[in-house]
Amino acid sequence: MPSLRRRGGRNPSPKEHRISDPRTNERIRVPEVRLVGPAGEQIGVVRIEAALRLAQEADLDLVEVAPNSKPPVVKIMDYGKFKYEAAQKAKEARRNQANTILKEVRFRLKIEAHDYTTKLKRAEGFLQAGDKVKAMILFRGREQSRPEQGVRLLQKFAEDVAEFGTVESNPTIDGRNMVMVVAPLKNKSEAKAEQNAVRAAAKNAARSGQNGAAPEAAPAEDAE
Repeated sequence: MPSLRRRGGRNPSPKEHRISDPRTNERIRVPEVRLVGPAGEQIGVVRIEAALRLAQEADLDLVEVAPNSKPPVVKIMDYGKFKYEAAQKAKEARRNQANTILKEVRFRLKIEAHDYTTKLKRAEGFLQAGDKVKAMILFRGREQSRPEQGVRLLQKFAEDVAEFGTVESNPTIDGRNMVMVVAPLKNKSEAKAEQNAVRAAAKNAARSGQNGAAPEAAPAEDAE
């Protein structure tokens, strides 16, 4: 049987394959495989020659996705497209991680209720935007001898922002201060996408309200 050509023009040399890359096409050297079709359909256990032939007929690649299974699981797919999409996702994840900013919210141990509410709302806004929040309690004088009160305040803060973030690092003493870091539940790209969707929905609703005419009332039936 003629060998499968590599999508993209030529067959790679062994040196071009990284250790982390899955085996593809003729590099899969086992007698039988459990085959998954290009749409995710379970085809079943087949001879490797049959799996290679089906991949070739579909002008796609045969990729080993679970090498430790008995027999190994392979899937028919466009491997070049798969690698490109995986690289794009990794790049996006790195970009989101780099763009995440550590915002700071400071409290006094004896903070008044309205000040606490103001700072809480600010922290929620940071978390909704996909940024981390560093909550810091500034101790004064003898307050340093009552760290348990600072822990209670930060625990209350963590509970109040639980809808938008989760504690990444528990309260710790940092000099005269106590700090805790809260991470957002959604990363920057997810938060931005959600904000764009809300804005688009608001624009569409406003546009519909301006362009939509009120329905005419149905004519009343003649009384008998």
